[in-house]
Amino acid sequence: DGTSSGKREKHPEACMDRATFACSTAFFRDFGNSAPGALPGGHVDFIDKVDSFTYSDFFRDYLIPNHPCIFSAKFTEDWGSRKTWVTWDGKPNFEHLLQKFGEAVVPVANCDVKEYNSNPKEQLPFKEFEDVYTTPVYFSSDWLNEYWDAVAVDDFRFVYMGPKGSWITTRSPGVVEDTISINHNWVNGCNVAVMWCFLQDELAAVQREISQWKDPMDDWHLQCQLIMKSCTGIDYKEFYNFLKVIAENRISILEKGLDEESSSQNNSKAAISTLGMLHAVFDLKRTVKVLSSLSANEDFRKLDLSSLSPSPEALLQHLESAIDTALL
Repeated sequence: DGTSSGKREKHPEACMDRATFACSTAFFRDFGNSAPGALPGGHVDFIDKVDSFTYSDFFRDYLIPNHPCIFSAKFTEDWGSRKTWVTWDGKPNFEHLLQKFGEAVVPVANCDVKEYNSNPKEQLPFKEFEDVYTTPVYFSSDWLNEYWDAVAVDDFRFVYMGPKGSWITTRSPGVVEDTISINHNWVNGCNVAVMWCFLQDELAAVQREISQWKDPMDDWHLQCQLIMKSCTGIDYKEFYNFLKVIAENRISILEKGLDEESSSQNNSKAAISTLGMLHAVFDLKRTVKVLSSLSANEDFRKLDLSSLSPSPEALLQHLESAIDTALL
């Protein structure tokens, strides 16, 4: 279990056009930070054809309103993992995997033990990985992995392999048969406000749980942040740094562009560039919205913000200036 070896798919339509930019602007003006509601009857669209389904279609109809959809197998038919990792009847080809990757070191979870809301892992050999999947163009705007790639700590792309009865996360049901699951978790400007609301709810839950210690504990608010981070993987100051990395990458694209060498690389900045100027502006506008809320948040303001560079106020000013300049 555990690899982030997917390549980013190149696609000429991975760009926000003016119609989609106008649609996204109107949506967040009308609905603010909330989606208009679930689809009737819990309906989830099935997207069959790749050629007729553009990035703009996905962004407008699913990302902006935060609606789920399912891609057909046609979207992944060129993945190497679909050709070599499974047998003719679709079952995991563990014999091939052991021969190919036997010495690679991967995290293996003990599903019978739970520690701090997750399963403990140990590093065991499973050979080195090759490129086994291509990230679909529709996931090009990926703030979550863009940030974690930048800080070089971890990422949220992984391959799960496990026998019948094991599970991918502690909150998911056990798999019903031997399974290989390629996972790519991501956040972007369409739902970053939802992420911020989630963090506020998580902190409030922690504060309620240890409220009896508020008066006798001098650093109670710091302990709340620490506990929240142990549960969610992020606290308020790191969330600020997350927004800062996203913002500065887009400001760099708007102000300096991307040189030819960087454009040819398979990294986050190259992906941002292919999405176009309007997408960068959209991302900055969403960042301003959430960063403004974070900066005004009482719990955030209780923290020592002197270590943050630039300051939230200075970053906000830079963002607003970059947006104004780009829209001239």
